[in-house]
Amino acid sequence: MKFTLSWLAEHLDTTATLDQITEALTDLGLEVEDVADPAARLRPFTLAKVIEASPHPDADRLRVCRVMTDEGEKQIVCGAPNARAGITVVLAKPGDYVPGIDTTLGIGRIRGIESHGMMASERELELSEEHDGIIELPSGEVGERFTDWLARNAPERIDPVIHIKITPNRPDALGVRGIARDLAARGLGRLKPLPEARVEGRFACPKGVRIAPEVAAKAPFFAGRVVRGLRNGPSPDWLQKRLRAIGLRPINALVDITNFFTFDLNRPLHVFDAAKVTGDLVLRAPRPGEEITALDDKTHVLPPHAVVICDANGPESIAGVMGGAASGADAATTEVFIEAAYFDPISTAATGRALKINSDARYRFERGIDPDFTLAGLEMATRMVLDLCGGEASEVVTAGALPDTRRAYRLDPQRTSRLVGLDIAEDRQRAILQSLGFRLEGDMAHVPSWRPDVLGEADLVEEIARIESLTRLEGKPLARPQPGVPRPILTPGQIREKAARRQAAALGYNECVTYSFIDQAAAAMFGGGSDAVRVENPISSEMTHLRPDLLPGLLAAAARNQARGVADLALFEIGPVFSGGEPGEQATQLAGLLVGSTAPRDPFASRRKVDLYDAKADAEAVLAAVGAPARAQINRRLDGWWHPGRAGNIALGPNILASFGEVHPRVLRQLDIKGPAVAFTIRLANIPFPKAQGAGRPALEISGLQAVERDFAFVVDPGVEAVTLVNAAQGADKALIRQVSVFDQFTGLEGGAKSIAITVRLEPRDKTLTDAEIEAVSQKIIDKVEKATGGTLRR
Repeated sequence: MKFTLSWLAEHLDTTATLDQITEALTDLGLEVEDVADPAARLRPFTLAKVIEASPHPDADRLRVCRVMTDEGEKQIVCGAPNARAGITVVLAKPGDYVPGIDTTLGIGRIRGIESHGMMASERELELSEEHDGIIELPSGEVGERFTDWLARNAPERIDPVIHIKITPNRPDALGVRGIARDLAARGLGRLKPLPEARVEGRFACPKGVRIAPEVAAKAPFFAGRVVRGLRNGPSPDWLQKRLRAIGLRPINALVDITNFFTFDLNRPLHVFDAAKVTGDLVLRAPRPGEEITALDDKTHVLPPHAVVICDANGPESIAGVMGGAASGADAATTEVFIEAAYFDPISTAATGRALKINSDARYRFERGIDPDFTLAGLEMATRMVLDLCGGEASEVVTAGALPDTRRAYRLDPQRTSRLVGLDIAEDRQRAILQSLGFRLEGDMAHVPSWRPDVLGEADLVEEIARIESLTRLEGKPLARPQPGVPRPILTPGQIREKAARRQAAALGYNECVTYSFIDQAAAAMFGGGSDAVRVENPISSEMTHLRPDLLPGLLAAAARNQARGVADLALFEIGPVFSGGEPGEQATQLAGLLVGSTAPRDPFASRRKVDLYDAKADAEAVLAAVGAPARAQINRRLDGWWHPGRAGNIALGPNILASFGEVHPRVLRQLDIKGPAVAFTIRLANIPFPKAQGAGRPALEISGLQAVERDFAFVVDPGVEAVTLVNAAQGADKALIRQVSVFDQFTGLEGGAKSIAITVRLEPRDKTLTDAEIEAVSQKIIDKVEKATGGTLRR
């Protein structure tokens, strides 16, 4: 949205400077993108007077001028045909930057004669394209700044242009008056009242209007009137200058008036040449294959969901988007039908998007204009047409009804402090809302029709805080409701997630945050991809389904890193995974991925490829950090994306706590992962919470008695897992056995058997163990292991 400072002054009576206005706009949420201030680039130039202009001895077209400046008399060589004695000129001195020629002046020699500056033309100062001669001023004192002269005699030549960014929720700021209203509420001036512009109709309107029932929801209201006997020529100079300043090209008075109202009051209008319209105007849906040549000189096939304004011959305008070329106003127009309507924002946006038309009207209608200003805008536009083009106006004809935008919300002055932390007096809060156009009745605030974004009590607080300025916020400590240690606010699940995240990071993993959406092929590879988790309106073809597991995102991140030369990776993520589309069909998971090698290259052979035992150790460390039971079983009831012989589950009976191992080679090939890749996933929701819910920890038990370690080696079948042997030994005597660990494995014995060696640590609690007691425990261990594994003690 662009506007000039003088245009703003038509609505805002203010003495604020340009800097104060731009700073306030950004603070109000109307972010200033750019300010084009002609005065800034013209500030170095001063006025001077030519005393004498003599022909150059070596060039017929050049003159050697004696020029009186604020620094005394200077000699300047000039080639302008109007350089002569007695004129007041604009002087650029050596060292000044001239924007029109992108040059910083110096003292030069032109055909052997020194020149101390330049007398500038309008094009050289970027005031216009005029370059036939230097600027001649009718008055002015030598040494006066050129900007000061312009401010007195031609202020529009140095009128700053402000460009602000409008967020989609502020359609009212797409008009200069809406911007002025915000600034007035901030205290930077007074909002001027709109002039009374009602026009009495002199005759019945010869054009009727009608809305077809099938488009009544998309185009609820349509109004217009005929103005006849007008003369459509160029618009006045003030209007052309305003339009040019914001980048619009003046066309003719009628079209320029509609453009002016679009930017001045956020009221898009359209004018039909009434002589080119046959019969009444009807709003209807387009017929199959129906076309229109719009004002952009392109022929558009109308989509079936559009609304078109038609006469007896066919479409004349695309409602809310762009008018048709056939009925557009031109220099020969003497009778027009001025249209003002309200169109549904969503329908307008869909039509404009389908036709790929971006117009100022569409930009405003799809964000929501003020429906209650429709007839008032028509009256004001009619008045301007009569003033600039003459003629007489008919009565207004209407069809449909304006939507009811009336709504009110309770104003709670205390809520401002609770929501934004600003202490604002109740009188000030009420004054702010009234200055923004809200009507207050008791504690109810009635929302103005131009603010479709205000939809609740919290929005009232936002408006108050926005005008009062969030820069007034001060940091304050949170108040404690009672002395002492506050009650914890994190749930047990959140505490567990925090502990899991810290443990994974401590193990050397880098945390990733990936999208919860993946493509169907990747989802199907990991047990998902059904219609139950398909996204109805995905933002891309790579985000069509909710993820069933975290590994697809981590593997995709690993592939991107490998493509950029990073081969060794340790990544983890914690987040939701989805087994269905219902609220209860999701769970929190932590996944870790190791790719490549365990260490950088060095001369000590410490580098090796990652393997499943790395993943298993890290999974067990995370499980221990979140309080999972230490005794768990390993099973191989694996999902299809794990390597069938090099992976396993950590489980409590049928309850799987975690999975670990190598990722299936098929998955690695499809996702373009190079090298070994091992991973683990932890199902945090499956880990049972401890039975004791207290915050305290049990007392630390440390035995002062001598611990005893005994080693055992068992010959077992090759299919027996080491964990089975360890669990059996651990259960031989729960009071004395502190720890059991495997320290050796030997395969290739007779018959294909293998030997597994374990060490058992015994820690007595009340007395030192005797040899007989140690032997008794050892025999229990042997019996338990042999019974559980079918093996024998290796002698």
